[in-house]
Amino acid sequence: MTSPIDVDLLIVGAGPTGLYGAYYAGFRELSTAVVDSLPEAGGQVTAMYPEKMIYDVAGFPAVRGRDLVRALVDQADQWKPTYLLGRRAHELSEEDGRFAVGLDGGVSVRARSVLITAGIGEFTPRPLPAGTGWLGRGMVHFVPALDAHRGQDVVVVGGGDSAFDWALALHPIAASVTIVHRRARFRAMPSTVRQVQGLGVRVVTDAEVVSFNGERELRSVSIAVKGVDGEEELPAQAVVAALGFTADLGPIESWGLEVAHRSIPVDSTMRTGRELVYAAGDVAAYPGKVKLIATGFGEAATAVNNIAVALDPAAHLFPGHSSGGE
Repeated sequence: MTSPIDVDLLIVGAGPTGLYGAYYAGFRELSTAVVDSLPEAGGQVTAMYPEKMIYDVAGFPAVRGRDLVRALVDQADQWKPTYLLGRRAHELSEEDGRFAVGLDGGVSVRARSVLITAGIGEFTPRPLPAGTGWLGRGMVHFVPALDAHRGQDVVVVGGGDSAFDWALALHPIAASVTIVHRRARFRAMPSTVRQVQGLGVRVVTDAEVVSFNGERELRSVSIAVKGVDGEEELPAQAVVAALGFTADLGPIESWGLEVAHRSIPVDSTMRTGRELVYAAGDVAAYPGKVKLIATGFGEAATAVNNIAVALDPAAHLFPGHSSGGE
């Protein structure tokens, strides 16, 4: 086993909240390491919707997911945090007044404090039964690069926000886009549904994809519509199975913290029930919580400022503005 990495703060989760926390920790002169089981920074944004536009980040009328992540990494990098990506955090113990966190590959981190920004935790896409064996051969759950589907006939399966967002994003570049949903009602925002319908995208409801057709490459899918005899064949070189996902916090649930509905209750300082362990972003829970990226940014700053005081009682809770001069 290699020598432990010693830092003031270990951030568990490299999504937007964790990346902003890494910036703010550097601003507070805390040495910081950021760990994430995913191989790239950005968390859910990078893994699930790097090409989608995000509309609720202050100061940006719209910002592409990958561009937001890139800017957050650049912002944090001025303080040179240690990134431990593609490594899962396992047990959390205490040794000699510090936390010890074991990671994949025999790496361990010793930290004076911990900030959990794990989002929804580890997520697994819900399967599309008819697509068994087609993942990577025409079926995807997310769209890392829109241009890969330029000129294709694309079938999007699902009725939530992701399904309609993908339809909006793909419509300008795909040969055709069709949404297939097994119910007549949608979980997506009504305004997004109206926008998609206004573009003339075909939306087939009360329908299911029953088979994928093709040999080495996907050629079409067959759908069955409730109350209609027979099956309809839709041309498709790509299927986006946007059926949601299941998620859990994994080993974090064994860290001696209160966990309810995949969230960790915190107080107004973002502290959990365990001394010097804080949480921010979607994983943190308190009455009236609104789960937005913008909310996570504020929570990360609150957590880090309170961590700075907890580690050094002589420090000021309010450090001054990062834009301040002499």
